[in-house]
Amino acid sequence: MITEGLGRLGSNLQINWDLVDLLNIGSRFALWGLFSLLLVEVLRDSYHALCHQVDWLAKWHNKHHAAYRRDLSLVSPKAYQDSQLYHDMFESGLLLVVVTLVALFSKQIGLWLGVFYAGTFMYAASMRYFLGTIDTDYAHQPGALDTTPSVWWVNRSYHWRHHFDNVNAYYSGVFPLVDRILGTGLSLQGKAIAITGASGALGEALSTELLKQNAKVIALTTNPDKLAAGNSENNRFKVLSWEIGKEAELKECFEKVDILIINHGVNAYCDRTTEAINSSYEINTFSALRLIDIFSSTVTGAQSKATKEIWVNTSEAEVSPALSPLYELSKRALGDIVTLKRLDDTCIIRKLILGPFKSQLNPHGVMSAIQVAKGIMFFAKRDFRNIIVTINPLTYILFPIKEVTTWLYYRIFSKPPRRRERQEEED
Repeated sequence: MITEGLGRLGSNLQINWDLVDLLNIGSRFALWGLFSLLLVEVLRDSYHALCHQVDWLAKWHNKHHAAYRRDLSLVSPKAYQDSQLYHDMFESGLLLVVVTLVALFSKQIGLWLGVFYAGTFMYAASMRYFLGTIDTDYAHQPGALDTTPSVWWVNRSYHWRHHFDNVNAYYSGVFPLVDRILGTGLSLQGKAIAITGASGALGEALSTELLKQNAKVIALTTNPDKLAAGNSENNRFKVLSWEIGKEAELKECFEKVDILIINHGVNAYCDRTTEAINSSYEINTFSALRLIDIFSSTVTGAQSKATKEIWVNTSEAEVSPALSPLYELSKRALGDIVTLKRLDDTCIIRKLILGPFKSQLNPHGVMSAIQVAKGIMFFAKRDFRNIIVTINPLTYILFPIKEVTTWLYYRIFSKPPRRRERQEEED
């Protein structure tokens, strides 16, 4: 009996070990397979970037750009067919060869999933060329752009910017990983960018960095004389005066603005009077809200959702103490409102979550305005929607948790404007 029991135990152990081996093989295949898919996309996007840097590749790649009008409709069937031969078939064929060589030399079965994936591009391009079929992918579907560029994957609005905003940016085809690495997820070149609080330390630093990106800066300030003195030599940017409470007067200006940076504010420090409360909320919160609404009303064109943006300096005070209660309260209210506004998807709204830097509002800041401005540019060009620049490591942990939970709460318990209007009509 003992011998039989040991035999049964041994056979069971053998079965269990076989199962473990199968799980190991399956998980390894899955991991290598996922890696191969990512590898294909990285290679595609890297080759795409090279096509805009190497002249002889550019000649063939430009066939693809020449096939589409501004609304992504086709120029002609002939132009589309040429783009399949000179761009799609050549690109997918080269990709297929490289991925096949990687799979052969690595001897990992999972990598053949990437070979199959690359082969689908070659097959589709060949069918479109030899059969003359018009079958554009999702990113090239014609029509108005009804969504903002996605942060997680390349949608129509994201890819439209590569064709008609800046051909030397927005290279990614499915996942924006390569654009994140290269800093080509947002092009500021030639963009009209209006910035409030332009006469402050950060406003001036941001203006300087934006000019380095060949942007057209419009400095919005309540202190135009200060900016005029520093701008008189070479007229680097346009200076426009405005007042709190008269934000509506800026609408005509906003019609021609691509990016609005809301950067003005006030710090009441230890003051807790009624006047300080009203002033803090009026300047830090409600003025910013009015600017957001006015600018959002200008997002009306067929491609406006792809190009118009709002950046809001909500500050690290959203999640950390600023040793100024009213500053914290008003900035946190602004941050929550921005999270709520994002749900409407009117245009991209980026948050600037900034740590303490030296300025008129905070003469004891540990960072310089120039450092902060450079950090903002670095992350903005990589299409970060929540731009955190601080020396406090806790902010990098606490803010994402706060933002996700707040976004989820607002998404569940608030309604879009159209749905609310329909419900009121039914009532």
